[in-house]
Amino acid sequence: MIFAKALRRTPLAAAVALTSVLPLAAQAQDSVEERLSALEAQFADVKPQATGEEGFSFNTYARSGLLLNDDLKSAPGGPYLTPAGSVGGAVGRLGNEPDTYLEAILNYKQEAENGTKSHYRLMIADSTTSSNDWTANDGAVNVRQAYVEFSNVAGFDGIFRDSAIWAGKRFDRDNFDIHWLDSDFVFLAGTGAGIYDVKFSDSISSNFSIYGRSFIDFPSDPDSSDGTSKTDNIILTANNYFGNVQWMINGMTAEDNDQRVVAGNIEAAETGIHTMLAYHGDSFFGVSGGNFKVAAMHGVGLGAEAKNLGADGNLHDDAVSTRIGAYGTTYLSDNWRFAPAILAETSEDRYIKGDDYKWLTLNARLAHEIGTNFEMQYEGSWQTMDIEPLGYEGRSAVDGDYTRLTVAPTFKPQVGGFWNRPEIRVFASYSTWDDELDNYAGGDALGEDSDFASSQWTFGTQMEIWF
Repeated sequence: MIFAKALRRTPLAAAVALTSVLPLAAQAQDSVEERLSALEAQFADVKPQATGEEGFSFNTYARSGLLLNDDLKSAPGGPYLTPAGSVGGAVGRLGNEPDTYLEAILNYKQEAENGTKSHYRLMIADSTTSSNDWTANDGAVNVRQAYVEFSNVAGFDGIFRDSAIWAGKRFDRDNFDIHWLDSDFVFLAGTGAGIYDVKFSDSISSNFSIYGRSFIDFPSDPDSSDGTSKTDNIILTANNYFGNVQWMINGMTAEDNDQRVVAGNIEAAETGIHTMLAYHGDSFFGVSGGNFKVAAMHGVGLGAEAKNLGADGNLHDDAVSTRIGAYGTTYLSDNWRFAPAILAETSEDRYIKGDDYKWLTLNARLAHEIGTNFEMQYEGSWQTMDIEPLGYEGRSAVDGDYTRLTVAPTFKPQVGGFWNRPEIRVFASYSTWDDELDNYAGGDALGEDSDFASSQWTFGTQMEIWF
């Protein structure tokens, strides 16, 4: 205000006014510097915490892409778009994801004077297939994890000396997946508590946990006040390690779930058992450098959902399933990477007595590192299935194959290794499948859109990042 008035006067008057104002400005500057110096002194002993060992840290997984058909229209996609996908049969994901999905993971870590460490984690996720910048009406923002974990617990000794305890809503720490198929071997998650790393010897340890999962409201006794009921599935887990061998045992109980009345299924399971035997290898199946993982899973009743443990309340009391999975990674030469994978399952009496589901997926990801920032990625995926749902949810029996081939020029900050991200890709994919697969369900990706027919080309671009 003083400067504005001074500038509106004569030059001489303005100069006199500025002369009188400059000491005030200098005083104000001195005052600001004094306050800053006081603040710096106050927080001199506070050190920034950016390492993630203590204080706040941030992690993420995110992907976002555009998937178009040859008419430049949005095309259906996703690893679970085939009929087998309805029961966990995934296909390759490269050039096959039309969504934006992100996980924002906030961590706060601290250490008590006695050395006990605590870790609070909050994960917020969102998913949408819209290409718009504002997707509040069709997004799915959700808190997927919120838990606290204590490690290096000062009061623990003996076999619990190196153990960590936790409680809250979380993904189990030791879930592991086939990244190329976007499919976990097993995915254990929910709300509960547990203890990790109970060590019986240097090579033998166990994790123990209890998880709760809530089944959605379901039609039940028509004479009840609202005609619906709901229940919780409680999962008790023992995850045991013997060197490179993992043996996981899960027992489940969902009180009153056998009262569930679902079309064609009035014998829902109330209990279940699931087990997995896995091997985590530090070579490429013993023939070259790299790594591999192989696992076999078996479940009955509520345990017949072999991957998403305890997540399916519609399983029949006599449901039984067996699943196998394996993948490996290796370098074929100095600049060629190779990652094959297999996933297969057979299940019967899954939802209706006498139904039968069989599927097998073979997948391979190949990458050629051409420059420091550029590589060519290739992926082939083939799936065969024989599914007899006996009319469950209006589905028809199908027997056929699905094939997808993708070429993806890829840019990244630095090539090298299977897990370096971020990546920016452009891609072209060719998909073909037996026409019979269109008849499985009118609402799935193959049966819903008449424009999405066999022998389909799709194109697009995508980014993927994690850290």
